Amino acid sequence: MTVTRPARLTGAALCGALVLVAAVWILKDLAALGAPADLAWYWAGDRFFLARGRAATSLADPVLLVASAATAVAALRSRHAASALAATGTATLALRLPGLWAPGSGALVTALLELALATGLVLVAAVGRRPADTPYEPLPGRPRTGPAVTAGVLLAAAAVTVTGWELYWGVRLPAEITVDRFTGGRSVVKATLAPPPGWLSAVLVALYATAAVSAVARARHARAFGLLAGAFLAAGGLAGTAGALRYGTLVQLADLPGPHRADVLTSVLGLLAGIVVLVLLAGRGAPAAAPAPYPPAGALPPPPPHPRPPGW
Repeated sequence: MTVTRPARLTGAALCGALVLVAAVWILKDLAALGAPADLAWYWAGDRFFLARGRAATSLADPVLLVASAATAVAALRSRHAASALAATGTATLALRLPGLWAPGSGALVTALLELALATGLVLVAAVGRRPADTPYEPLPGRPRTGPAVTAGVLLAAAAVTVTGWELYWGVRLPAEITVDRFTGGRSVVKATLAPPPGWLSAVLVALYATAAVSAVARARHARAFGLLAGAFLAAGGLAGTAGALRYGTLVQLADLPGPHRADVLTSVLGLLAGIVVLVLLAGRGAPAAAPAPYPPAGALPPPPPHPRPPGW
């Protein structure tokens, strides 16, 4: 299946609009906090800058911005960009849905706009595809077996790890706080556009699991979903590792209590796993099967069917 040129141009325009919306909010946060480093630490989970103002964006925003920009480029360059359009659109839909009930008109308007753009991406990926023009047109290649299976195992481990942490906090925290972690209730302090932490974990588990199954099966859409999952995994690991380095907890790892030590190790291993996934799936895939050769010049057409159908 290929994507028609009008669909590709439409998808690229929708991705460009998503990039523009994210960039406007990030620039607004830069003006509020004063320095890119301060905003980066805020994304990493450091709330020291709350005294000077709260940022509206979270770590998900720069990741979605990069993913939307990369998808726009893929849509302009490749006829096989349907999986990239679907992956970016689905992830944006899932992460922006809680904005519909978040306080603040800015968050609501942004959520409605990005949900509309993301829905358009999914529709373009589904409706804008068409069969190959000829039986001789090559199909998109599949990822190679070794890198795909390795990436799938790492992503499956990431899904299990995130699920384990949510179960841990579900047991440790009161029931009302656990519910707020998924709905964004009053007990949760977060950035304006950020999804609730429990909701974010559920979306990441679904993304990691989908990408893992696709990679192990060597599906044609495995690279798009796997690269997006690897980007989120690496970004989350980088944020946690940077915080551990800043406050010295990585150096004092042996002296930390068990849960804190596990949290730091999860960040470090998540960073490494995310980078490995990106490297494995960004490489060239297995060569696609060679298309059927063209019939030789002057070849006779195939004989008519026997018995001939009515009206032949």
